[in-house]
Amino acid sequence: MTATQDTTQLTTQLTSQLTSQPTSKPVSQSTPRLAGRPVARRSASGATVSTGPAGATSRAVSRGSTRALLTCAVLTTPVFGIVSLTQAFTREGFDLLRHPLSMLSTGDLGWLQIANFWITAVLTVAGAIGLRRVMRGTPGGTWAPRLLLVEGAGLAAAGVFSMDPGDGFPAGTPLGAPAGMSWHAMLHMAAGSVAFTALIAACFVLGRHFARAGRARHAVASRLGGLALLLGNGWAMSGGRAGSLTLCVGVLVAMAWVSVAAAAKRADLTGDTRARATARRRPTRRRPTRR
Repeated sequence: MTATQDTTQLTTQLTSQLTSQPTSKPVSQSTPRLAGRPVARRSASGATVSTGPAGATSRAVSRGSTRALLTCAVLTTPVFGIVSLTQAFTREGFDLLRHPLSMLSTGDLGWLQIANFWITAVLTVAGAIGLRRVMRGTPGGTWAPRLLLVEGAGLAAAGVFSMDPGDGFPAGTPLGAPAGMSWHAMLHMAAGSVAFTALIAACFVLGRHFARAGRARHAVASRLGGLALLLGNGWAMSGGRAGSLTLCVGVLVAMAWVSVAAAAKRADLTGDTRARATARRRPTRRRPTRR
């Protein structure tokens, strides 16, 4: 066999092998499309928002955490009021007509009221964060949460610096005001003044918020809550009769209204979530096609 014949036979074998192999698909056709991949869209503000399953999950988690934070705001009044009033009516020597609730932080069981101040402060700060989320971009949506944060800081400081015993409480303490005031009692008074002022202002800011939102009853109640604390604290500071009682009523009324406002915002958020869920489950009607 000659070299020419060998070359021709080898060429023929290679050609037959190449033509017998299947043609590979283009990369664009052979690559499967990923299912469930989130699609990014650009919102009106220019920010990129994920509309896929991951984006829906993150929004659900955010709404859930916001509801939890608003629940903290709802709990501030029951926690502070129940713990304080239970002690006021059970601890020996305490008279709500003569002793402010802050004096419960003195004596052997003073740690109960100190813990009550700290727990209420944490709940207030958490509630302020929740209100900031749901009120963002609305009238009062900036300052109402900020003022509640200041109130929470004032409550925490009031728990750190306790009042002095006096006027027969704790039991065995001489009657009448103490001869002098300690440094921690003065800091307690300053912290309480800051907390009360912030709470009063927050109530009036919430009143403006609800008025602009067209909720007249909520607006009136907000302003009445702030006014109750303003008058109760002013009467107590002026040395009026039963001033500690008027201060107690004013504090609880103002705190209670903030809790009610947080509950209303939480209900609005829950209603929006249910409406979205109902809209997603509702089948879409297709228009009949013309033939």
